[in-house]
Amino acid sequence: MLWLAFAAVHLLVGWLGWRMPNQPMGDVYFVYEPWSTAALQGAGIVGITESWVYPHLALAPMILAHAFAWLGGYTVAWAVLVTLCDAAGFWLLVGDGRSRSRRAAARFWLAFILLLGPVGMYRIDAVTVPLAIAGLLWLVRRPFLASVLLAVGAWIKVWPAALLAAAFVAVRRRADIVRGALLTSAVVAVTVVLSGGAAHLLGFVTAQTARGLQLEAPVSAVYLWGDALGLEGWWLFYDDEILTFQVTGPHIDVVIAAMTPLLALAAMGVVLLGALKARRGASIVRLLPPLALALVVVLIGLNKVGSPQFHDWLIPPLVLWLVLDRRRARPLAALALLSAALTQVVYPVMYGLLLVADVSAVAVLTARNIVLVTLMIWAIVRLARVPIRSAVRQSAAQPAAV
Repeated sequence: MLWLAFAAVHLLVGWLGWRMPNQPMGDVYFVYEPWSTAALQGAGIVGITESWVYPHLALAPMILAHAFAWLGGYTVAWAVLVTLCDAAGFWLLVGDGRSRSRRAAARFWLAFILLLGPVGMYRIDAVTVPLAIAGLLWLVRRPFLASVLLAVGAWIKVWPAALLAAAFVAVRRRADIVRGALLTSAVVAVTVVLSGGAAHLLGFVTAQTARGLQLEAPVSAVYLWGDALGLEGWWLFYDDEILTFQVTGPHIDVVIAAMTPLLALAAMGVVLLGALKARRGASIVRLLPPLALALVVVLIGLNKVGSPQFHDWLIPPLVLWLVLDRRRARPLAALALLSAALTQVVYPVMYGLLLVADVSAVAVLTARNIVLVTLMIWAIVRLARVPIRSAVRQSAAQPAAV
């Protein structure tokens, strides 16, 4: 039944990409296909001959999708590639189907794909999800391989680096985590340098830090409401260089400059809190899931970009949490599903209204952002409440109530 549901969900979401408004598949045929086609034809390789907004391995799945283009063109091929990647991760997660927790995690994954909609499938982020799930599930028994998978994911889209940080804090075999990440990064870096792309090795970092406030980011809400209410000097505009809608208004440069340091400080604070818990004896089962989720939600909630496909990042840490402790994970998983559903309402359903700052669309986006920030705060609180060894021993030493 789970595999039948897997097939139905992927077919439906893939088909919805063709039927829903505002081009939820746009990145695939507007940028992925031209970038990969140019590389295959020797007309320039993004990240090598020019700076690129993505890490270097992001080009690999874009090129690989051409192998399935005979099925109906590049866009269909991309959906097939993502489905095959998901199938591999789903097979690893479900196993023989006997584990109730794993079945619950699989159902959550499918529900999330359905509620987030085609933007979750037709973006490069979709390829990193099964990689991250496999990496998290293998962390304890195969930490080196898990680290390699997470590092590969980070060289496709940066966010799995947060899972690497969580693994380094929570897993005892830290040397394997470091070796896997360093080896993978070294292979990528050497390949880029030998290919003539040394000048663009870290181009994706500078490209992201130079960006303004994207329309959907939580921090953009004030400027978005300013435009919706007709305040002078507050408006939306389209950035032709990075192909996205942004907001502007009073003191916008100050806010833009503050967001990257704020994100870094918040992430460092979460890592330090997790490290303190690990040092004081917190178990990996209780520590890793909230730490991974808190880091990922901080990356989304305090990000000045805020693309809807970022919600894909919530899947792996919540899948892990449901596998290890589904009772404690369920409330946060439910909140994440609500955020995914609201995200699909915003994009692609109401995106046309959002671009003219319609009050109803702005209200739905604001509600989504409130849910997302609530999830971030809740994850951090759950991390802060992870029991440490001394507390566990003290609780076990107390006499049971009569």
